[in-house]
Amino acid sequence: MQKRRMSTFERLTGGCLNRNERRKLARRVATADPSLSIINCNAAGIDVGNESHFVAVPPDRDPNPVREFGCWTAALKEMAQWLVDCRIDTVAMQSTGVYWIALYDVLEQHGIRVVLANAYHTKTVPGRKTDVQESQWLMKLHTYGLLRDSFRMPQQIECVRTIWRLRDRHVAEAARTVQHMQKALTKMNVQLANAISDISGMTGQAIIAAILRGERDPWVLAELRDGRIKATKEEIARSLEGNWREDIIFELQQAVDAYQFAHKQIGECDRKLQAYLATLPARTLESAEAVETSQPIEPKVKKRKYRKPAANAPQMDLRGELRRICGVDLTAIDGINIMGALTIVSEIGTDLSGFPDENHFASWLGLTGPKDISGGKPVRAKKRKVNNRVADVLRLGAAGLLNSDTWLGARARHLRRKAKTPAVAVKAMARQLAVLVYRLLTRGQSWVDRGAERFEQKQQQRDLAALSAQASARGFRLVPVSQIN
Repeated sequence: MQKRRMSTFERLTGGCLNRNERRKLARRVATADPSLSIINCNAAGIDVGNESHFVAVPPDRDPNPVREFGCWTAALKEMAQWLVDCRIDTVAMQSTGVYWIALYDVLEQHGIRVVLANAYHTKTVPGRKTDVQESQWLMKLHTYGLLRDSFRMPQQIECVRTIWRLRDRHVAEAARTVQHMQKALTKMNVQLANAISDISGMTGQAIIAAILRGERDPWVLAELRDGRIKATKEEIARSLEGNWREDIIFELQQAVDAYQFAHKQIGECDRKLQAYLATLPARTLESAEAVETSQPIEPKVKKRKYRKPAANAPQMDLRGELRRICGVDLTAIDGINIMGALTIVSEIGTDLSGFPDENHFASWLGLTGPKDISGGKPVRAKKRKVNNRVADVLRLGAAGLLNSDTWLGARARHLRRKAKTPAVAVKAMARQLAVLVYRLLTRGQSWVDRGAERFEQKQQQRDLAALSAQASARGFRLVPVSQIN
């Protein structure tokens, strides 16, 4: 039976401590030292800016404890040497735009540990309206160990992340050029997009190339259709009867050139990405839980069918490379395809030792609610604005699980029935995917799908157990309908 919660009066009037215990506790609190203890005695603070940086050191290290340095490389090296002369071994600064990256690298080269703090965690105290006061405030917070360092990956993974993000921008640019081509054709009343589903395919590009070469006969252009196109030759020919204008033809040519240039850049990114992935070491994980348990793992209910790679996927064996780098197959998790798996690896790497547990990892992704408590009750706070590419991938995968005939698909539908809004259900399912990713990368476990039917059976047993507990608490007992008669 559930234990009754004590009221505030009962808790404060002796429900937990007797009179002697309360007196001892009051004496300990009165004699305790309320001052903050110094954690980093050789700490400095830097206020990062676009044109210059303000650096503050303890007053006993230099006659001028706050100095301003420029943003050029020579000034950054001068700053680092000054910090070394002042016996500074750790520095705190905020992650302001991209201005901190070059400064971070220079300080690391001089052997100074850098704590990259979130600006949101340091701006809650009023005042400090100048750069000098901001640098001194950061130094004070870091001296007492009140700042949390940001998560950073090794340099090799950061190279992969840079190329992967650059490639993603090129893919988006290519998509915009396809829309530009379609708009130009529509302005000439060439309704090719209504006849075929994708004008960036073989048929669409062949017809557009012929138009740019000067061909205007719609029946000749319709001969370029691929045999797999569902539209008939006559339907394509009728859609190609347009009002040809020289200025729009020039616009179409510009869009095609931009499309081809974007794909050229995508190909260069693929070759660079393949070279960076080849330099990453292979990773081997041993599952301790698999060794300890003697029960065999249940076989999959249905063999997973790998989907055909997306049209914009890199032309390489990504699945094999990621399995070698991670030591596990992230694509075995339903809702995470090969593109999403590469995004996850490029954004967080393979070493998740910086997160104490899976709950911290999910919180870092912004997939958990606020945990603030005041007066014994959760405080309703505004939603945190967390821009995280990994969280976006997990949300997209969670949204696509609603029609999946898998264990995770059944769980997604269960959460959708319980949640107030679809967004809440997607967020809860994305957290479940984040937990699975964390377990695979830290424990070396492999995800085994037990099927939607297995989940429904377990959920039915849990619901029946909950109903039985409620009935027993009220003095009743559940009896099956078949036993009533």
